[in-house]
Amino acid sequence: MEYSDNSFGFNPIALLKFGDDEELNMDLTEILTPRAKTSLARPKSLPPPDMNDEDSGLGMDFDEMLEKTEFSVHDETPCLSRTPNILRQSYSVRRSLFEKSKRLFDGDDDGSITKKPRRSQKPTTSSSRVLSKSLSFGDHPAENACHDVISAVERLVGEDNLTGNGETTYSLPTIPGKHSDLKSITPETMSHVLAGRYDDVISSYRIIDCRYPYEYDGGHIKNAENLFTHDQIKDLLMSRTCTEGERHILIFHCEFSSERGPKMSRFLRSKDRELNNDRYPFLNFPEVYLLHDGYKGFYEAHKELCQPMSYKPMLHENHTNDLRHFRSKSKSWCAGSKKRKSQRKIL
Repeated sequence: MEYSDNSFGFNPIALLKFGDDEELNMDLTEILTPRAKTSLARPKSLPPPDMNDEDSGLGMDFDEMLEKTEFSVHDETPCLSRTPNILRQSYSVRRSLFEKSKRLFDGDDDGSITKKPRRSQKPTTSSSRVLSKSLSFGDHPAENACHDVISAVERLVGEDNLTGNGETTYSLPTIPGKHSDLKSITPETMSHVLAGRYDDVISSYRIIDCRYPYEYDGGHIKNAENLFTHDQIKDLLMSRTCTEGERHILIFHCEFSSERGPKMSRFLRSKDRELNNDRYPFLNFPEVYLLHDGYKGFYEAHKELCQPMSYKPMLHENHTNDLRHFRSKSKSWCAGSKKRKSQRKIL
């Protein structure tokens, strides 16, 4: 094709020029009639292209341009007369492809490229609006409860002498015993409790003897209760009547306060936590003690405070069958509790 300064000239003769080789190029005037030469010599020019078009030709309306342009070609040259139709078809194909791709990206077509639908918003109920409104004014019940629990834990960890509910300090003097997680008192302090020296501080006390019945019958501390099973400890926990401002203390012990007494004390605390799980750190019995050296140590120091004034050890030769009986019961109680725990985990 050849371009002029001010017009875009379409020259069909130039279509037959294949390159710079003169042998391959043909002169169209040699094979055309005089009338065809005359009509081809006067082609109507097309408007010049806009070189500043940002679409680089994809957005130009070629159909309107071609409709305005008329080609008059002699009937004796049918191959050249079809040239405008070929251009028209190529432009139409390019334009249709461009418009289709544009529709796909705009999401207006049924093609595979579509816009991602928005998630449907859930309708806002009146209760949710009230809750959001209350929270906007600083009323955060869940956050407040969590803050209270964190504060209670920090108090219990930071101060060693606080009771289980974190409200007050222990009323009885304690010593570092065999079990660091439990508060131990001496036999001397136990005797002072029996004598009433702490009546102005505590509201009541209960002494829990965790030895087997034949040991308890052979001699126990005055006013002590013989509770050696888990069910008895649960009944003790449920018997507590909550009265604000009163201090009810428990004192656990066994023969040496090495195994049975400490285990029952921990069992009581764990069940107490479960019972009051929704109002942590509240406890039915926040103040619990362990008698250091057990009944043996207390009997050696204060026989006069024991009923009867005697001491029967667990491994007494006359109670071998009793020991076997109560030990088997203890194992069955432990096995039953473990089985119930495993069933709860499965459920």
